[in-house]
Amino acid sequence: MKKLTIEDLDVKGKRVFLRVDFNVPLDEDRLVTDDSRIKAALPTIKYLLANGAKLILVSHLGRPKGKASDSLSLRPVAESLEEILEKKIVFSPTVIGPVAQTAIDCLSAGDCLLMENIRFFPEEEKNDSQFSKDLASLADLYVNDAFGTAHRAHASTEGIARYFDNSACGYLINKELEFLGRLASNPEQPYCAVIGGAKVKDKIGVITNLLDRVEDVLIGGGMAYTFLKVLGKNVGKSILDQEHLDLVESMFEKAKKLNKTIHLPVDHVVAEEFDNQSPVSIVEDNIPDEMMGLDIGPKTIENYLKVVSSAKTIFWNGPMGVFEMSNFQKGTFDIAKGLSESNAVTVVGGGDSVAAVNKANLGHSMSHISTGGGASLEFLEGKPLPGIEALADKG
Repeated sequence: MKKLTIEDLDVKGKRVFLRVDFNVPLDEDRLVTDDSRIKAALPTIKYLLANGAKLILVSHLGRPKGKASDSLSLRPVAESLEEILEKKIVFSPTVIGPVAQTAIDCLSAGDCLLMENIRFFPEEEKNDSQFSKDLASLADLYVNDAFGTAHRAHASTEGIARYFDNSACGYLINKELEFLGRLASNPEQPYCAVIGGAKVKDKIGVITNLLDRVEDVLIGGGMAYTFLKVLGKNVGKSILDQEHLDLVESMFEKAKKLNKTIHLPVDHVVAEEFDNQSPVSIVEDNIPDEMMGLDIGPKTIENYLKVVSSAKTIFWNGPMGVFEMSNFQKGTFDIAKGLSESNAVTVVGGGDSVAAVNKANLGHSMSHISTGGGASLEFLEGKPLPGIEALADKG
């Protein structure tokens, strides 16, 4: 999927509307606690500024549901960006109207403006056509670099692009398309997928689609107990998705038909309560009725790392256990270490897996860390992403 990029545009002296994903966490004092999403957009921002663009940054923050909220203002993000870039960032308290227009009119080549939270306007998530047109009127060129929202057809991600002939992507989206595109169409074999997390329903589509391409699927996290239940194992008080047992069964059938292997935990780190203070033990095979599985056990880790070590391509989405608690983080961290030591192309997608990799200080060892959890999964499911489809094709 080759899309027009910022390098295909003549941006000098042009007003460039850049959709970014600055949906970052803020603490009680409204200070940014994790600026990784801001830093992810820096290559695109720096390129546009260096080439003389009048840069208009637009993002959402949280879920204000179409209403202005001081707690979800992007003003703290403007201050954080200013520190990172070591450059004055103009902040507009609104997105459209005379105040916003005046702020844009005052921009010179190489200046940067950050607009207020786009989701303060209900028209954004409704993908309102007039609102999209109003946004488009603010700029000469449109660039999208917010992969995390690319699976949403919103005014600032899809609607606005209709009003530009040469809507382009930034470096971040281009990199996402490069790595995820390789996984979707031409992965080097053997290709292994490590899928974890709590909910089966969130991963059904991607696992089903991945079975056509991967050799092995390693299942961990809370969803593993639903798979084990289908095989007749006792899972005790572990999390269980009763509604999707039939879908898991169909996945086993598809894997068997395609001669692919779905690997499941053979031992478990268990406790009586979902609590880091609860006494921990390791059990094999069946989990006692009074216990719940909270991480994969040492034998499972060993089995999984053998598969990982021989793979040439690895996609990881979802932790192997409750990694936020020290007693149940070994499975996730050991898998992360295994990926970091692998010679394979390693792609990590999904908020929790990315957080785990960063917590283990192994992010720099991965080939690519995707910034879009839901977007990366939908891409690998084969679903079209509205924010990407709206951009102009290259050549």
